[in-house]
Amino acid sequence: MKRSKEISHKIAEYLLQMKAVKLDTQHPFQWSSGLSSPIYCDNRVILSYPNIRTFIRQQFVDFINEHFGKSDVIAGVATGGIAIGILVAQEFGLPFIYVRPEPKKHGLSNTIEGYVEKGQSVIVIEDLISTGKSSLNAIQHLKDFGCSIKGVISVFTYNLKIAQENFKQNKLQVFSLSNFDDLIRIALEKEYISENDYEQLKEWQHNPEGWAKQ
Repeated sequence: MKRSKEISHKIAEYLLQMKAVKLDTQHPFQWSSGLSSPIYCDNRVILSYPNIRTFIRQQFVDFINEHFGKSDVIAGVATGGIAIGILVAQEFGLPFIYVRPEPKKHGLSNTIEGYVEKGQSVIVIEDLISTGKSSLNAIQHLKDFGCSIKGVISVFTYNLKIAQENFKQNKLQVFSLSNFDDLIRIALEKEYISENDYEQLKEWQHNPEGWAKQ
């Protein structure tokens, strides 16, 4: 538990240092879901920093070894989970696939790209988790194909209640290397944000829809 907390703090610091995380309570960001948010996390930035990229890949590998054991296949959720998923699959020497949010509109109309067989076990990789809908959508496609899901792991989670409820309802093991609570605490300590920003960010996390209407 202590080690996982240390890892979470270190990744949170990296995300802030790389400016992968934008925090702005005055000018909220618009998510693809339509939700207004004072925080936006772009974990694709990780790929541009080799040392950080390698560190995060190794944390995925260590975590999977400890909590899931090896699976038959590693799957990335398009698009953010693709590159990180490939790094993890390469380290394990496992096949890699990725899952589109919907079937491709041309060619073979695939939702799952790559080769996987019915009955194979899959670990799903995400770059971040907000409401959990993209993860659940990908998992449903994999289940419909006939895959067995061992669990989901992401770089970062916003720790939103709706995501926790969605995963609990679907009886899924979901883990994240770092999270919103640790990140904003470190952002306050390192003076990336003010006390007022910190309180507003906590209010948003508690009630995202209500915060946007204020």
